Amino acid sequence: MDTEAQPTERDRSSHPGSPGPEERSRFALVTRAAEWLPGGRITLTLFLCLAFLLLANTFVAQPFEIPSGSMERGLRIGDRVLVNKLAYRFGAQPRRGDVIVFDGTGYFGDADYVKRVVGVGGDHVVCCDKEDRIEVNGRPVDETSFLYPGDSASGVPFDIVVPAGRLFVLGDHRSHSSDSRDHLGSPGGGMIPTGDVIGRADWIVWPYGHWTHLSRPRAYARVPDAPAEGAHG
Repeated sequence: MDTEAQPTERDRSSHPGSPGPEERSRFALVTRAAEWLPGGRITLTLFLCLAFLLLANTFVAQPFEIPSGSMERGLRIGDRVLVNKLAYRFGAQPRRGDVIVFDGTGYFGDADYVKRVVGVGGDHVVCCDKEDRIEVNGRPVDETSFLYPGDSASGVPFDIVVPAGRLFVLGDHRSHSSDSRDHLGSPGGGMIPTGDVIGRADWIVWPYGHWTHLSRPRAYARVPDAPAEGAHG
């Protein structure tokens, strides 16, 4: 008698190369959806791509158009920047020199803004020293690599300590930028809550000829951290 076991229907369906019930169910669902939509699988593929882009735009990266010249010379009117919305997730915080996009509602105005971070929580920021430079925690910052040609560090003197959880931000085109300096006497003192930061501008993606990566200036890397007792709540 032949004792070799014959494969049953269940054995064949559970073979490693065969799709299981769940896979077959998903395939059938995709097929039905494609048959229901005008254009079939092409339309379904376009819908799935659109859904992916919407999710990425909401949680990962988002393009923003530069509306003014406040960040020239680096960012020009009409430039599109790609904002990294994951840059400050999972415990990371904005750093001095970062170009950020933030919601200015209640502080600057009912809009999104792009500025450069000059001071973080606890920093002592002063303008200006004898050579017309900003000082952060006693260290002068050489901004010539990104400051708009002909602009001074600031036409408005200030001497502030940034509260914990806030940011002191300035435009690179100082003579044409409304930034933290203009709101020193208002509620919040012109400091932006870190929770209102949408993300970090990492790339100029349009126009093509202006495509570039926005890196953190070396000048800010040399700024020492503020003493722990310097942080104010």
